[in-house]
Amino acid sequence: MNLNKENMRKLRELILFTIIILIALWNYLLIFQAIRFVFGIVFPFLLGGAIAFVLNVPMNFLEEKLFRNRFVRDKKPFRKLARPMSLILTLIIVIGVVVLVMFVVIPELGKTLISLGRTIRLFVPEAQRFLEELFTDNSEIQNWLNGLNLDPERMIDSAMSFFQNGAGNVLNSTVSAISSIVSGVTTFVIAFVFSCYILLQKEKLSVQVQKVMHAYLSEKHVEWCMEVCSLTFRSFSSFLTGQCVEALILGTMFFIVMSIFNMPYAMLVGVLIAFTALIPIFGAFIGCVIGAFLILMVDPLQALGFIIMFLVLQQIEGNLIYPKVVGSSVGLPSIWVLAAVTIGGSLMGVVGMLIFIPIVSVFYNLFRSSVYKRLRKKRQILREAEMRDRAGEEDPDGK
Repeated sequence: MNLNKENMRKLRELILFTIIILIALWNYLLIFQAIRFVFGIVFPFLLGGAIAFVLNVPMNFLEEKLFRNRFVRDKKPFRKLARPMSLILTLIIVIGVVVLVMFVVIPELGKTLISLGRTIRLFVPEAQRFLEELFTDNSEIQNWLNGLNLDPERMIDSAMSFFQNGAGNVLNSTVSAISSIVSGVTTFVIAFVFSCYILLQKEKLSVQVQKVMHAYLSEKHVEWCMEVCSLTFRSFSSFLTGQCVEALILGTMFFIVMSIFNMPYAMLVGVLIAFTALIPIFGAFIGCVIGAFLILMVDPLQALGFIIMFLVLQQIEGNLIYPKVVGSSVGLPSIWVLAAVTIGGSLMGVVGMLIFIPIVSVFYNLFRSSVYKRLRKKRQILREAEMRDRAGEEDPDGK
């Protein structure tokens, strides 16, 4: 290798990079602590960006439908107030949903838990008597059932003592719990205020980011980054909108059908199905299990009817509603949707199930476009080679 000035510079950079990597590996615990410290500082702003992204979807819809028609667009005061009014209406809608859940679902859930204790007292002896009658001819199973000694009073007392001990442990760590709550509330307030600033000045922030990118990156890299950002925004916003609308429709269907058949806990199960349906693939089944258990405590036959109703509505939702509402909005085949949900759930729980589908969709679309680009390039090379071969066959003497 010729050790000229350029090569010496590259060699020095390579040596410096190797030394930094070795130091980082030698002090990896210190590096992880530094990363954790920086993440703790940046986390409120990352959370604010996530909140802004979620709120931006309904805010864009309201701004487009209410403040960008011909009558309002020509009025200068309305143009200035379009963005803050859209943000205020979005916040009112979100707060309204939270209040609805608090004043409708939580009281209903409290009544359910109170009645569940009384139902268990009646259900356990009846279930034990039913099993004894079912296995009357089998003495071994009957002796086993008699040996169970299912005492509902003792079960409830055990549950109450468990909660009391847990409450005692919580009281022993009151200071740490309060500090955690205060820290969480402070983080959320900072994130929320930051998200409002982002939403009110998103065009200005976008221009500033593009200026920085053009200043430090080449035009090719800037175009690629803008393409990836645009694809990510489309994937996340389409998935979020479609999934929320689909969950709302499914929860409403369950509430209406359960009310028609006079099933218990119609409102609670409908809201529960709507919330759990936000989790792709597995969410509605989680709501089905909880709803079937609640109804089972009241009427086992209605619980069986609820399971049959769930399977029917799930088929209608999966074959008719989901393709129309969500469809191919994320552009991801079904097998990769299942893989994304499984991997996201194992890594980050419920949040991973929600965000990994758009993330995998972005990588899938980028990889697919790269494959098609390479195939087109190879086809062009093969086409040019065929044209040269044909030209050689037509004029073997090269004339």
